[in-house]
Amino acid sequence: MDLHHKETTSGEILPVVIIGNGPSGICLSYLLSGYAPYLSAEGWHPNPLLHSKLSERPHLSLLEQDLEYLCEGLEGRSSNPVAVLFDSLLLPDSDFGLDHTSPLEWRYEPERAVPHLVLGKGPPGGAWHAMEGSMLTLSLANWMELPGLKLKDWMRDKRRNVRNDRATPAEIASYYEHYVSQMNLEQNFACGTTVTAVTRVSGQQDGSPPCWRVSGLQRRDGKLLGDGCSVTEEVPFSLLAHNVVLATGTHDVPARLGVDGESLPFVCHSFWELEAAIARGELDQSSDPVLVVGAGLTAADAVLAAHHLNTTVCHAFRRSVSDPGLIFNQLPKLLYPEYHKVHQMMTQQQHQSDPSDWARDLRRAPSSSSSSPSSYPGYLSFPCHRVVAFRPDQKCVLESDSGEQTVVRVSKALVLIGAHPNLSFLRDNGRSLGIDPEEPISCRRNPIDVDPFTNMVLAADGPGMYAMGPLVGENFVRFLKGGALAIAGDLWKRRSGGQEAVTPDSRVNRQTDARVLNS
Repeated sequence: MDLHHKETTSGEILPVVIIGNGPSGICLSYLLSGYAPYLSAEGWHPNPLLHSKLSERPHLSLLEQDLEYLCEGLEGRSSNPVAVLFDSLLLPDSDFGLDHTSPLEWRYEPERAVPHLVLGKGPPGGAWHAMEGSMLTLSLANWMELPGLKLKDWMRDKRRNVRNDRATPAEIASYYEHYVSQMNLEQNFACGTTVTAVTRVSGQQDGSPPCWRVSGLQRRDGKLLGDGCSVTEEVPFSLLAHNVVLATGTHDVPARLGVDGESLPFVCHSFWELEAAIARGELDQSSDPVLVVGAGLTAADAVLAAHHLNTTVCHAFRRSVSDPGLIFNQLPKLLYPEYHKVHQMMTQQQHQSDPSDWARDLRRAPSSSSSSPSSYPGYLSFPCHRVVAFRPDQKCVLESDSGEQTVVRVSKALVLIGAHPNLSFLRDNGRSLGIDPEEPISCRRNPIDVDPFTNMVLAADGPGMYAMGPLVGENFVRFLKGGALAIAGDLWKRRSGGQEAVTPDSRVNRQTDARVLNS
């Protein structure tokens, strides 16, 4: 969609603008396009209390029901109650390995549709298009799917197999892009857009209410050159909206250590930089070690990629290998064998000797149990260590919790300790919206503070700002769908109440709105 032709100049105010076209934005677009979940006539839920509550008003969709009431007494692997509720309804008892049929049915009710736009830098699917294409996702395939289109059925139609009940990021990205097309949502998506500012606009003299202005740039093909290629140009746009939804995810800005030398050319902050170095032939078994810093799944992927090349790996991380907060200690071994292997390496190949002779540990030949898969020559872990500095001579200084320092010469250093969202379009990068307004927004440490049952941002400059997905602490697709339900439900309830916030034409007064929306 070309936003240049939608620039608002005569007071037109869009009901909803969603910033971010990953699975969060896609799922919300589906709900705002008129699709509503109901308890099906034959629907049954294994939680008797929840089933009893749903049976009280089966004629009402979830969008119209009291979500706080339905959430009471539910427990799950998310701290957001509506996320636990919706996940329990879409995938009943899935945490126990059970495959119960969802008690929900989806009905298309076009009269419920709320006009909206979804803005994204790339194609629908967001950051999934930038992820490595061959490794398996952490989540089970059915946990990655969106309402109305079974991922396994789609993959079967494409003649693809889901290994170990998991899919690759490339498959997931393709599924999300196809989902937008299959569900006829394309008219709501404006790709190639970069939002540069979101500001609150006061009411005008003509009686129009306060709203949000969303400004940015959209890439589009320009003039054709003589060789048949076109020049890409960026065209500014400006939209007015009653409601703005922040759904940008958190993969935009890699987290940094903040130590000396971190900007040296051999220090990288993304897995893709390692891939690029491998593709250029810069790493092999004769290279100096690759240093991987971090103990998350991306760091584990980097360890596997380098180890596969027979490149020696030094792996430094702050936690103990037995720390229950370590992600590897939370994953079933049979379902995630590659990450279990990395955890074995971290546990069994620890640096233990004199700090000045770390290379001996790295070269150490397997012991008498060398036939056991517990020996991993060419890999050395540094648990409970932090990076003190990177030096221009490609040496890295590591320090243990006890204060012992080890100097390691490396070919590459990969700092893979997470990422922060890019909220540069908000004042002070949205810091004031966090649970702790003194700290930057972080998915794990300082998510945006929202109402748990509506996802409305509590510290926004005005009403009508929502946040969802990783920005509110939801890293997994299976749980971010709850944010879409909370937002769509709140918009529907406000619309049914005759409030102006989702009225297609803001210039009519409140009484006219109520008559139209309740007729």
